[in-house]
Amino acid sequence: MQVTEVDWSEVEKKVAKEAFDRAYQREINALLEEVRQRASTIVELRDMWQLHDFLSARRHEIDGKYDYRYSVLIFVFAGLVKEGWLDINELAGLQKDKLTKVAALARM
Repeated sequence: MQVTEVDWSEVEKKVAKEAFDRAYQREINALLEEVRQRASTIVELRDMWQLHDFLSARRHEIDGKYDYRYSVLIFVFAGLVKEGWLDINELAGLQKDKLTKVAALARM
């Protein structure tokens, strides 16, 4: 069975949504803190535009990363585990084959 063809039970959907939301909130909170820190050091117009460019890049990255389609969720979770926004244990409740795929992809 292809990863994109995997079925998700109702329990798995609930576990996945909670893990997805938790990782997203962690990353957003970290971003907010970084923006506060960067904004506090703005002295001139150039600094403000650098912050703008940073935010534009991060928005593009985050919007692309947090894709909640079930066909790509295994890959999303693997990336979030690899980046440290999600712990593999927070996916407990998913079928063993899904957890194995996430863990294997996160190690790549």
